[in-house]
Amino acid sequence: VLAKKDYLGKKSVWIFGGDGWAYDIGFGGLDHVLASGENVNVMVFDTEMYSNTGGQASKASNIGEVCQFAAAGKETSKKSLSEIAMSYGYVYVAQIALGANPAQAVKAITEAEAYPGPSLIIGYAPCELHGIAKGGMNHCQDEMKKAVKAGYWNLFSFNPALKAEGKNPFTLTSKAGDGSYQDFLNNEARYTRLIKPFPERAEKLFAKSEEAAKARYSHLEKLVKLYGED
Repeated sequence: VLAKKDYLGKKSVWIFGGDGWAYDIGFGGLDHVLASGENVNVMVFDTEMYSNTGGQASKASNIGEVCQFAAAGKETSKKSLSEIAMSYGYVYVAQIALGANPAQAVKAITEAEAYPGPSLIIGYAPCELHGIAKGGMNHCQDEMKKAVKAGYWNLFSFNPALKAEGKNPFTLTSKAGDGSYQDFLNNEARYTRLIKPFPERAEKLFAKSEEAAKARYSHLEKLVKLYGED
């Protein structure tokens, strides 16, 4: 037994991928893995576009975002991959942004690792194709903070283990947007590229994007109450 002791240690299994894979072309496989109930962890780096193939639009792309195949700005909201996973009831799910809240990010990763079942962590990931205006990618951590403060990206976790303890499994860490949503959009070329050729459309889509963000946060607040009543 001692000679084989290395085989007795707990194996930590992690799968890493981007949003194009997780939300689109690999979603069927990802869904199958999460539904299996196996003790596997998945980390998704969400850049809201197919970054490593040139910046095509994906189901993770947001309203008003200019990408390849969405040159006039994407009109529809991004897919809620987190809620699809949460619907199973036995998958650990969290949305994080390391630069905005390192403590919440580390806590989520630790909880996912400890959870004896499938887990999905979706991390906000600034990309050079976003075209961050002030400082570029040297300031990607600051851009994460701005995204969360503006209400563009929400931080939360769903831990089924807490439900077994009689506690609310859903924790909403983010606060409502601070009113800087439009400033956030106007600091990234993936949005401002729409203003010059289509100024009226840009104004319309940016307003639609902000309203969708407010509705999304309101929905998350309702989930806190909903899961707390179970």
